[in-house]
Amino acid sequence: CWFLYYAYGSNLLRERLLLRNPSAALCAPARLQDFRLEFGHHQGRTSSVWHGGTATIAQSPGDEVWGIVWKMNTSNLSSLDKQEGVEDGIYVPIEVNVHTQAGKVLTCRSYQMQDYVCGPPSPQYKKVICMGAKQNGLPTDYLEKLEAIETNNYAGPVPIMDEIEAAIKAEKINSA
Repeated sequence: CWFLYYAYGSNLLRERLLLRNPSAALCAPARLQDFRLEFGHHQGRTSSVWHGGTATIAQSPGDEVWGIVWKMNTSNLSSLDKQEGVEDGIYVPIEVNVHTQAGKVLTCRSYQMQDYVCGPPSPQYKKVICMGAKQNGLPTDYLEKLEAIETNNYAGPVPIMDEIEAAIKAEKINSA
């Protein structure tokens, strides 16, 4: 059994998503209409994983967010919810209708942060989002928007970044 998941943050990057959710398969890049991308701290607390604000989507008429639709096995639903901090009330699952470049409308599961204070992401988190957007060929003007995001200049360790980079290296070795 499968479900569709719409990613717009760090899970744009395949290697990031696969760390915890091995069943994910690329479905299509897609646009979410009347939303904008924001970064925030849940209840004012900085993410202990990313050391900065993390991505969320906010309703905003006329704006759009680009992301990736992943097809996932329902066996990964709990690991995805866990990654998104659902049980701690950080993100809540929502249903969104997104438009693919081929003009199809897909109904997907996505996540929205609750009760947050806006705040910039760490450079490492921004890098993962930009890498994922490039990896999956999101539109150039959207890429430029992502590249222009201000960060908090955090320069300390980000263990999950090491995990992601190790996964990317391993993949390169295996495909060589």
